[in-house]
Amino acid sequence: MIIVCQKPLKRLKINGIALFPFIFIRKPEDKENKVLINHEKIHLRQQLEMLVIFFYIFYIIEYYYWFFRLKDSYMAYKRISFEREAYAREKDLGYLKKRKLWSFWKYLK
Repeated sequence: MIIVCQKPLKRLKINGIALFPFIFIRKPEDKENKVLINHEKIHLRQQLEMLVIFFYIFYIIEYYYWFFRLKDSYMAYKRISFEREAYAREKDLGYLKKRKLWSFWKYLK
């Protein structure tokens, strides 16, 4: 895992993004934000489980599935199984030590 502070993220509405093997964050002080970093580390684990490329493909497919059903981009994002797992477990800083393989499947609906 490599954490990088990236100025282009300042124009977006996101605080961080995981693009294997990097975590890009918007603000330098977010390097100390354990919850944000844990959220992104969960995504890195998901990406590894799906051999990285399949994570991105599935993420995009799931996003558009929800977008066309809900007609709301933010709600579509929040319904993605990968995001649901990461948001549900981001405050559990020990989660990755006990997380079982393919745990995001529990969040598919």
